[in-house]
Amino acid sequence: MDKLYAGARLRRLREERGLSQVELARILAISASYLNQIEHDTRPLTVTVLVRLTEVFGVDPAFFSPRDTARQLAELREALPEAGGATGLPLSDLQQVAGSMPEVAEAIVQLHRRYRDAVAHLEAVTDRRTAAQALMPHEHVRDFFYRHQNYIDPVDRAAEDLARSIGTRRLEVRHHLRRHLQSAHGVTVATTEPDARSTLEYDDATRTLRLAPDLRPGQQAFRMATQLAYLEAGDVLDTVIDAETWPDDTTRALARIGLAHYFAGALILPYRPFFRAAERLRYDVEVLAEHFGVGYETAAHRLSTLQRSELRGVPFIFVRVDKAGNISKRVSATGFHFSRSGGTCPLWNVYDAFASPGQVDVQVAEMPDGQRYLWMARTVTRRRGGYGSAAKTFVIGLGCELRQAGRLVYSAGLDLTEPDVMPIGPGCRTCDRPRCPQRAAPPIGRPLQVDERRSSFDPYGVGRRA
Repeated sequence: MDKLYAGARLRRLREERGLSQVELARILAISASYLNQIEHDTRPLTVTVLVRLTEVFGVDPAFFSPRDTARQLAELREALPEAGGATGLPLSDLQQVAGSMPEVAEAIVQLHRRYRDAVAHLEAVTDRRTAAQALMPHEHVRDFFYRHQNYIDPVDRAAEDLARSIGTRRLEVRHHLRRHLQSAHGVTVATTEPDARSTLEYDDATRTLRLAPDLRPGQQAFRMATQLAYLEAGDVLDTVIDAETWPDDTTRALARIGLAHYFAGALILPYRPFFRAAERLRYDVEVLAEHFGVGYETAAHRLSTLQRSELRGVPFIFVRVDKAGNISKRVSATGFHFSRSGGTCPLWNVYDAFASPGQVDVQVAEMPDGQRYLWMARTVTRRRGGYGSAAKTFVIGLGCELRQAGRLVYSAGLDLTEPDVMPIGPGCRTCDRPRCPQRAAPPIGRPLQVDERRSSFDPYGVGRRA
């Protein structure tokens, strides 16, 4: 196997347990000098020492495995744009912090988030109009799911247990949920008027759950499952919520709704049956959606949550993008990161998918750090009402690291050893690619070169990073 260096993590684990190097070395049956070299990354962990460490500390071997730092590195660069002078901090220094001291890196990122929140609040109270304040609660909730790799174990298992007790069967989930709401909670499911503004409304006084008449069967099931999350899993939701620190009650309430939606997705698509079907069908989203009677977006989003330790699916990134390039949903079980500033990359295939509605567009994309991903993108359209009513069109993007691509049906016909690669970036301000004709802003930490005697095809001429 590749050499494994995990000195910082080992040292932190030893100090948390109150052990000296001499004491731990004696337990591991190695010399104190050898342990000192391991902790300072001058010697790698051997298989024998790794096995002993997992036995001594009761941790999974994955605790010592190299962490995917791409996302944290990009967040660090956004958090420290001015540090180090005009040219910014060297990339190698940031990589060292993200790789060897992930807790320090996370603390820096959290401080930067609080700074952004404070700036947004100041702009609001001084009457400087900005959209930042309105977006902050959603960003906090998005970060919460990011930190958990979009898998919330207690909520997922509670939903799976309820699905087992109700006895839901594929393509009959809606009827089972309706029957369970009535028999277990005295809740009647009714239909609202055709012109009602909301798609769901629950009246606790009359124990009535009203659904919009134009909801598809899968959507009806999801809304009934969401109500069951509040009725039967409220304690589980609160336990997860209480374990976090939230900036305000609005964000906390929004997070609870997000967890209820997570529960609903896990209830109508229970983990084990869905995981087995995904593996058997090679993660074909359209076939899975038809197989379980749900929409394309619901099936794709559920695929991005399959990170249970004993039944781990492909780690996916899930995004939902509108025609203006706004990302309204973004969750990830990998290190893939798009910048909070400067927009997303126009070379990404989620934008090409709008030109071919209903068709899956496949792209092998390479990030500036050399990491390659297989991306699948397809449009979905939502409409309420009849003729003349407005429709909403989004592109659903689903991506995974290229090393996982062989598990997907979408890799058929691709040369995964030497594929045609599209170079993309996390966002113009944090992308290091020097010769990108689509660049919309100069990169952070690179001096802008201005010469009235010369022009180039590239929109921004920049110098080298120090």
